[in-house]
Amino acid sequence: MEVRDIMTPNPFCISNEASLKDAHQLMQTRNVRHLPVISETTGQFIGMLTHKKMIAVVLTMLNKYGQGALDRKERFTPIAEVMDTQVQKLGLDEPLTVVVQYFIDNKLGCLPVVDEHNKVLGIVTSSDFVKLCQRLLLTQK
Repeated sequence: MEVRDIMTPNPFCISNEASLKDAHQLMQTRNVRHLPVISETTGQFIGMLTHKKMIAVVLTMLNKYGQGALDRKERFTPIAEVMDTQVQKLGLDEPLTVVVQYFIDNKLGCLPVVDEHNKVLGIVTSSDFVKLCQRLLLTQK
């Protein structure tokens, strides 16, 4: 099996020019925990913002500035300041045996799937692996 067999295609992405508040709202309204960040100008993948990272940044802001300033700080914090830029990327034909080992070794929750032009095609999450396990278990009955 390959990445293309389990990935979530066309994930919600966010521009590097968006604010932390924009990301927070997008994650809440779309019920997602991972946002590939794309360049506003080229549309290419440039980073990843995870729910875990966003919560850590928001809690730091809350502790440092207090509840009253939190909304303003989120609105004026660019995604580019908080996203992870050192992100492993996958191709459609990456074998799942390699991907699952990477998830285990690095304790990751997601990896973006990109094409040869660095355009986001999909995302592989730990939930995708759980769904795969469910499919495999159901076929063994």
